[in-house]
Amino acid sequence: MKKIFYVVLDGLGDRPIKDFSGKTPLEAALTPNLDHMAQKGKTGIVYPVGKGIAPESDVAVISLLGYDAHKYYTGRGPLEAFAEGLVINDGDLALRVNFATVSDDGKTIKDRRVGRNLTNEEATVLAKEMNSKVTLTNGTFEFKNTIGHRGVLVIRGMRSKLSGWVTNTDPAYDREGVFGIAKEKFENIVATSFPMDGYENSAEAKEAAALLNEFTLKSHKVLQEAALNKKRVSEGKMPGNMIVSRDAGDRLPKFPKIDSLFNIKFGSFVQMPVEKGIALLTGIDIIDVPVQTGMPEVDYAVWAKLAVESIKKYDGIYIHIKGPDEPAHDGDFKKKKESIEAIDKHFFEALLGKINLTDVIIAVTADHSTACELKAHSADPVPLLICGGNIKPDGTLSFSEKAAKEGSLNELVGRDIMPLLIKSAKL
Repeated sequence: MKKIFYVVLDGLGDRPIKDFSGKTPLEAALTPNLDHMAQKGKTGIVYPVGKGIAPESDVAVISLLGYDAHKYYTGRGPLEAFAEGLVINDGDLALRVNFATVSDDGKTIKDRRVGRNLTNEEATVLAKEMNSKVTLTNGTFEFKNTIGHRGVLVIRGMRSKLSGWVTNTDPAYDREGVFGIAKEKFENIVATSFPMDGYENSAEAKEAAALLNEFTLKSHKVLQEAALNKKRVSEGKMPGNMIVSRDAGDRLPKFPKIDSLFNIKFGSFVQMPVEKGIALLTGIDIIDVPVQTGMPEVDYAVWAKLAVESIKKYDGIYIHIKGPDEPAHDGDFKKKKESIEAIDKHFFEALLGKINLTDVIIAVTADHSTACELKAHSADPVPLLICGGNIKPDGTLSFSEKAAKEGSLNELVGRDIMPLLIKSAKL
């Protein structure tokens, strides 16, 4: 069986950009290495979770790893909190959260991500303030910041277990059942949490919503008075004075281990807490990577070298690269194009220079499209290429959304990819 490199470029897909003469950032980017792999293999398009769904990364990654997200998923909150070492018992309310900037009245959101310049050190100080100064009437909580403006929150009820069937206070995301869905349009107002439809009479959901709303109000008051936030304001920066929450869950998912599903041993390169949580719960080893320098020519070259070294211990490696997603969320199509070009030049060029393509299988796809025009995830499909080993070319000339639609793999859903990779590796 040939070794598998499974590379997922976060938020890679997009829509045509006027400034790029109607091309997407991927189509406009100079990507000789991705194009080379597309020419050597087969392409198609993927709906990571299903048609009409604009997925968050967590449910998309679960699907890309071959799991039926409808069967196993219990919410993003439990995954991220678990990854950060917080205890999640059945009946604990776990949420993914952002530090945000709001007006003094605590209602109007000025920026959901505090200008993207809240440092880990600053977030740690603010987290300590909340953990030490906020108390809940009928519950306890743990708050932990993760990366930049991101964090996790676990609330535990004193009177009863809590239900995860509650709505978000983050207005940018909705819920369809247990799945978090990015909204294309939303009002920048902090939302009040309520029990979801069908759970209006659930005492556990009512209690969960009440505790979340209480935390939101009380933490805002503490953050508004925090010395660090006042210092940021004096420096012309946005204060991290509100916590907006989403993707609640009240238990951990119970995944079958990936080796029991596919009889393979997988390692992973992951950057974000949610990906770490999924890896831990599915039995995928986490390969330690150096702290990023912020210089693509250094970081991606190191990842490529480490991937070639690490593959010796595994049947395959799952490599999740965050690059294109963040500029797309900012609507910066030029930076998204530059990010894609940097990955092609510094990761894929280095990787291809260290392997013999006939000895391995390489797959490249995305967890979702992040449309620059929306500054949000969209339901658009993403491109997929698979090459190497004994895979015969299908005539594709480049790697892009448009070209992939003409590829021989046709349309797939995310959970189709893993079986296809294993089958290809055995040819």
